[in-house]
Amino acid sequence: MAQREAVLRLDEHWARVRSGAAHAEPGERDRLLAELITALRALPGDPECAARLGLRLADQAALRFAAGDRVAALATIEEALRSSERAAPYSPEFARWYARGLINQGVWLAWPLSDADRLPRHPLGPAAEEGPDAMERAAGERARDVTRAAVALWQSLDQHDPVNRRGLAQAKVFLGDRLAELGLAADAVAWAVDAEADFRRLLFAHPGSEESLEAEDALDHIGRQLELRLRFLDFDSLVRLRSEGLLPERLLPQAVVAARIRGVPEPEIAARLHLGADQVATMLEVTSWLAVWRIDVRGPDGLWNTLEHPWHSAAEVRNGSAEDVAGELLKGFTASPDCPGAGGHWRIRIWWQEEGDPAGAAYRRVIGPDSPAPTPS
Repeated sequence: MAQREAVLRLDEHWARVRSGAAHAEPGERDRLLAELITALRALPGDPECAARLGLRLADQAALRFAAGDRVAALATIEEALRSSERAAPYSPEFARWYARGLINQGVWLAWPLSDADRLPRHPLGPAAEEGPDAMERAAGERARDVTRAAVALWQSLDQHDPVNRRGLAQAKVFLGDRLAELGLAADAVAWAVDAEADFRRLLFAHPGSEESLEAEDALDHIGRQLELRLRFLDFDSLVRLRSEGLLPERLLPQAVVAARIRGVPEPEIAARLHLGADQVATMLEVTSWLAVWRIDVRGPDGLWNTLEHPWHSAAEVRNGSAEDVAGELLKGFTASPDCPGAGGHWRIRIWWQEEGDPAGAAYRRVIGPDSPAPTPS
C-alpha cells in the first residue's frame, strides 16, 4: 500500500510538471518521467497504476515524436496501449485514456501521408499516379484501423456524459482524416459530416462554455476539410452522399459546381441531386471555380517541358466545365507560335483549385500523331 501511494504521489507531481503548474528543467523532466514509468511498471496488477502507466508511456512517446524519433515513439505507444487496454474495463476514465492513446497512435502512424498543413499528400488513393509507398500505405491502413477502434470504444461509453459525446465526435473527425489520407474521400466526407452534426449538438447544448468554444474550433476544421474533400469526389459519390443525407445544404453549391466541372449536364445535376432547375442555374451563376492549367511540350530529347504564362496559369470560371476551359486553351495554343505543330507532342492538364497529381486533373489530354483520345475526369 505504501509503495502504491508513493507511486501515485510521484504521478501527481509529474502531472503538475506536465501541465506547467510545477517547474522542472528538461533533463529533470526526462528523469522524473523515466522514474515514474519504472515505478508504475512495478505494480502491473493494479488497474489504476496500469492505466497511469499507459498515460505516462504515451507522454514519453509524445516527447520522442516531438524530437523527431517517430520509430521510438511508435514503439513506446504500443507498450502504452497494451497497459491501457488492460486497465480500460475497470473504469470509464481508464477507457477514455485508452481511446485517446489509440487516436495518438493513428496520428503518428499516418504522419507521412499528410503534408506540413496536415492535409493528405495522396488524396486520390490507388488511382493516383503519385502515391505512397507500400510501407506508408500499410501504416496508414493500421492508423485507420486503430482510429476506428477508438470510435467504437467511445461509442460503447455512456453517451449521456458530455465528455464521452465530445470524445466520440473528435474521434470521428480523426477517422475522417485517416480515411482521406488513404484516398477514401467519400467515406471521409461521411464521417466528417457525422462529426459535424455531433459538434453542432454540443455547441447548442452548452452555449458560451469552454466546450462550445472547442466545438466552434472543431466545426471550423471540419468545414475546411469538407470543402477540400468534395473536390476529389466524382458525381456518383456526390449523389450517394446526398441520398444518404450526408451532403450538407451549405455544400450543395460546391457539389453542383463539382458536377459541372466534370461535364455533367444541368438537368442531370438537378435530377440526381434532387434540386430544382432554377436552383442549379443560380448556384452555377454565383459560384465560380478556379481552373489551373499547364501545357507541356515534348522536346527532341523526349523530355516534357512546361511552358510559361499564359500556358501555365489559372483563371476563375463560372458555369463551365473543365472540357470547356480546355477547348478555349486548345484553340489559343494551336494558333500560337508555341505550338509544336502537327508532328510534335504536347499535353494539357486542368485542375480544380490547385495543381497536383496528374490523375487528379479534371481534364487531361496528350496531343500528337499517335495520341489517344482526350480523358476528361
